[in-house]
Amino acid sequence: MSLPDPRPDGAALVTGASSGIGIDLSRELARRGHGLILVARRVERLEEVAAELREEFGIRVDVLPADLSERDGRVDLLERIAGLGLEVDVLLNNAGYGLSGRFIELEAERQEQMVRLNVEAVHHLARAVLPGMVERGAGAVLLLGSIAAFQPLVGMSDYAATKAFVLALGEALHEEVGSKGVTVTTLCPGPVKTEFWEVAGGAKGASAIPVMWQTSDKVAREAVEGLEKGQRVVVPGVPVKAAALGGRWTPRSVLLPLLKRTGM
Repeated sequence: MSLPDPRPDGAALVTGASSGIGIDLSRELARRGHGLILVARRVERLEEVAAELREEFGIRVDVLPADLSERDGRVDLLERIAGLGLEVDVLLNNAGYGLSGRFIELEAERQEQMVRLNVEAVHHLARAVLPGMVERGAGAVLLLGSIAAFQPLVGMSDYAATKAFVLALGEALHEEVGSKGVTVTTLCPGPVKTEFWEVAGGAKGASAIPVMWQTSDKVAREAVEGLEKGQRVVVPGVPVKAAALGGRWTPRSVLLPLLKRTGM
């Protein structure tokens, strides 16, 4: 299992491609010769990224703006990809956001939109592209999880729950389709220096642990290398790996009060 070879009728679909990890994931695939389909809502920013990648790597880059939190937007996206005569050989399912705050105090509409984007869109797109990959006997899917997937988070409860779904789905799919020549890898980074925290409303307890922070280019590089190796889960950085293990195995009676005190 590894990344499929680039081909004229295939492309790597990158969601959330207008900033942060999405841009760097796109760059990693472009460096390997894959044509790209860049998806996000900010069309002007997507066009800027596409122009940079075309110039630097000489690859085909299609820009397809879409709101993936809405089912109609996802259906329309898949139809437009088919209309281009392209098949998705690599899916980098990066789009998503988080919210910081008490569950009952956050804006309900924003919470529901986050669940649709972080959960429903991930499920929908994976379900749409995996059958074709299995039929061709080649393909790769990267799901963006988080260190939050390994434990509940007080103050980011529904975000952590969405990432727990992504991790559980990704690990199971890795086993289900791995024998068919398709790699499914879940990326679970710690805090990354991107726009994520502006949307989420602050880094909270993570800001007190400088060693946990990473850059998006490093995270993207490890993610794509993990896809190439057929890894089930990629957790970039030794401190983040240690935190993930602690979050998974520490008794909840100990962990949850601790997270509450530290402001997570």
